[in-house]
Amino acid sequence: MIPRFLNIENKQLQPFAEMWMGTHKGAPSQVYDNNSGNCALLDICGELPFLFKLIAIDKPLSIQAHPGKKQAEEGFAREEESGLSIDSPVRNYKDSNHKPEIICAITPIELMAGFCEPEKILKSFIELSSISAALKDLVDPLTDALKKDSLPVFFRALFNFSEFEKEYLCSCINDKETGNKNVISDEQWKLMKKFTSLYPGDSAVLSPLYLNYMTIQPGQAVFIPAGILHAYISGFGVELMTSSDNVLRGGLTPKHVDVGELMNILNFKPFSARIISPSSLKNWFYYDTPCEEYALAYMRADGEAFFSGNCPAICIITEGEMMTEGMSFKKGDSFFLAQRSEPCVFKGNFSLYAACSAGAVNRAKTN
Repeated sequence: MIPRFLNIENKQLQPFAEMWMGTHKGAPSQVYDNNSGNCALLDICGELPFLFKLIAIDKPLSIQAHPGKKQAEEGFAREEESGLSIDSPVRNYKDSNHKPEIICAITPIELMAGFCEPEKILKSFIELSSISAALKDLVDPLTDALKKDSLPVFFRALFNFSEFEKEYLCSCINDKETGNKNVISDEQWKLMKKFTSLYPGDSAVLSPLYLNYMTIQPGQAVFIPAGILHAYISGFGVELMTSSDNVLRGGLTPKHVDVGELMNILNFKPFSARIISPSSLKNWFYYDTPCEEYALAYMRADGEAFFSGNCPAICIITEGEMMTEGMSFKKGDSFFLAQRSEPCVFKGNFSLYAACSAGAVNRAKTN
């Protein structure tokens, strides 16, 4: 999806998972300026507080959560002191920043985010256990924890299955076409079967029974705070977060899973993500989030539009063509706008997403 969006060749059909736009040291952006030519974005604006991405989800990404600010600072310092290489596959903290994020759909995006209510999870697992006596024995520790209203004990128990038990669990899911349909929906069962085909022997194939599933449509977005367990399943969109690459994984992945550290940062309260829907996909729309470091905005224009210049911003064109500052941009192009005293004039028939500072967006709303 990304090569097609950027209109670049990909003859070898290499996977393009993400495109980063920002100053994070993991993949800092380069820019071209009419006056100075090629240079590092970092040299122009210093470190930006946010990281802007295109994200393409061809198959489900790992279940994961991101640390809060204090947790990230302590975890990064601890791993630095231990001498663990920043590129180590068992490294949890690549930097000292927290990572709340917002994802906005360009195509429909399927995702899971936040624990369901324990009572709902319990009903699903009781129904699952009815498939066979052996499966009931396997699931009983999970249901016992849920009866005591303990999501942490339940979640820990998911990782206590033996390899044989996980294989048996996956075979039970694969052998049935659907659930009993009283509590577990066809959609949940279909997802579990999909996960077992991609990640056989992973107890997180049960995640559709304990995480909230949703689909967001083009233009819609959801905000995922730090500490919320989530997984992106399919689709294409833009993602905006603080400038961080800290990820603690919780399944559906061959990568390192540090269960203890993941549980240290998780918020075990039930969480249902609010879908942010633009009132109109014309002119400006700001996606309201509680994050202090960034704001995501959408612009749709035919003719002339004005972008507030009181903050640095990164924009990416999603449709059409436009001109500004004597340069032209088309779908797939991204550009950086330095802070200025006067608004910047955009001309053309286009749509774009812009990443900028939350404070500047609040001032723009007021003005």
